[in-house]
Amino acid sequence: MSFGLGHGRELVPGAAGVEMSALPPLPDAATVEAARAQLAFDPRAWFAEPSRRFEIEIGSGKGTFLLQQAVLEPNTNFLGIEWAGEFWAYAADRVRRVGLTNVKVLRGDATDFLRGRTPDAIASVIHLYFSDPWPKSRHHKRRVVQDHTLREFHRVLCPQGELRIVTDHDELWQWDVEHVDRAQELFERRDFARPASAGEGELVGTNFERKFRREGRPFHAMTLVKR
Repeated sequence: MSFGLGHGRELVPGAAGVEMSALPPLPDAATVEAARAQLAFDPRAWFAEPSRRFEIEIGSGKGTFLLQQAVLEPNTNFLGIEWAGEFWAYAADRVRRVGLTNVKVLRGDATDFLRGRTPDAIASVIHLYFSDPWPKSRHHKRRVVQDHTLREFHRVLCPQGELRIVTDHDELWQWDVEHVDRAQELFERRDFARPASAGEGELVGTNFERKFRREGRPFHAMTLVKR
């Protein structure tokens, strides 16, 4: 399915875009954890200065949050992860054209990437904004927040690192809260930490948020701090 995001213009991800399918395969091992350790892979190495603060956005869409925030935080490296190929290409093309060197956009499944390829305690923040609610019961297993993904987020975050969640979907919010309540030994729930790039009256300022605000939808938000 094409969304026509390029409006007839060729989308060129360039060096800003990374495809998970092009990464080296995981080694044969008894567990994913063992394979990850053998691979010794670190996504921070994709950036010119890997030692900088590192943040991850799951579900980057058109890349609006990444572009806005990366300009304000030039000393932070941002990795956006997007499953849909056309949105990934569009976001990476935007990053390339603006010339931001502190943003990369990965095409692939975020939970698979975090579990299989991301070392412990490397991210200061994981951003999860307006993820797909997968409303049908048979699709709930595809939702980003699960008991096992919360454990992975906890592992990947630095000490006192934050998982920031925003959604407009009431039933998904209830789902997220129920899972967070079961993970109180992992995270302390706090009020949402609004990024500096958000406009007046906005929580984050993504394309989805602006669209949903025009439609009059309510929003839910929270910040989870790693214990």
